[in-house]
Amino acid sequence: MTFGEFVATKRKERKLTQKDLAAKILKEDGNAITAQYLNDIEHDRRNPPAGQLLEQFAKMLDIPVDALYVLAGKMPDNLLKSKDVDVQKLEVAFQAFRKKLKE
Repeated sequence: MTFGEFVATKRKERKLTQKDLAAKILKEDGNAITAQYLNDIEHDRRNPPAGQLLEQFAKMLDIPVDALYVLAGKMPDNLLKSKDVDVQKLEVAFQAFRKKLKE
C-alpha cells in the first residue's frame, strides 16, 4: 500500500471528505493545505509531505505517526536534526527492523 492509498483509506474510514481533512492540515505559514493537494497525495501524484504535515495527518486520522513515516520513506525530524543521534545505533536499529520485516 502506498502512502497516498493509506491516507485515503484512513480518511474514508473516518468519514471525512478531502475538503474536511485538508482544512485541518496547516502548513508552516498557518494556511490549510488545499483539497487538490490532498487529492494529489492520495493519488500518488505528489511525494509524501514533510514531517510537520505528517504529524498532523497522524493526529487528524488517529494513526501512529511512525506508520506514516515508514510509508513516506522518511525519518522523523527529531532524529535527523539531533546532535545526540548515534548513527551506528541507528544503522543497527534499521538492520534489525529489516530483518524483522523478512520474518
